[in-house]
Amino acid sequence: MTTPLQTPDTDGAAYALRAARPEDAEAIEALDGSFTTASVFRVAVTADGFALREVPVDPPLTKVFPEDDGSGGAGQSTDGEDGGDGEEDGDHTVVAVGADGGLAGFVTVSYNPWNRRLTIEDIEVAPEHRGRGVGRALMGRARDVARERGAGHVWLEVTNVNAPAVHAYRRMGFTFCGLDTTLYQGTESEGEHALYMSAPCP
Repeated sequence: MTTPLQTPDTDGAAYALRAARPEDAEAIEALDGSFTTASVFRVAVTADGFALREVPVDPPLTKVFPEDDGSGGAGQSTDGEDGGDGEEDGDHTVVAVGADGGLAGFVTVSYNPWNRRLTIEDIEVAPEHRGRGVGRALMGRARDVARERGAGHVWLEVTNVNAPAVHAYRRMGFTFCGLDTTLYQGTESEGEHALYMSAPCP
């Protein structure tokens, strides 16, 4: 099913949301998920927990995700495998398509019945379509899937240097729920920390 999406941008562009098709695979793989940020979240780990503090970076940091490095997270692709004891549903991908038929963004989710968790495996919006409500609409569709599956919460992973994404997720109702200081060790993202965020699903 294709759902029209009217976004509040100034040039009147319209988008449509629909389930991904096999012919979308190449465009999804080629989508530019890079970002530039003037701040990052510094992680301070103590014996009793951890603290986050947003700090400026000068010059701004540009992050380009390596191709399929397997590190996962919202903003990077994963293989969708379940590391737990529950049976995980297969990945489900929704794409946002612009008026010209080009891919504006996508979200991929998976569901774990054992703990009723819908995981955002990946969510990306092409740079030229950011700030137009596409990401929020894709997340809204992910939450629709969560409700359909009976999920209790929606969960995602994001690197601590992706402050723009963290702020966007917080505006969408996500809060911090965990940290992994070792997830990216041995990858091109070495030195970054994985932040986990979740939002309840009524």
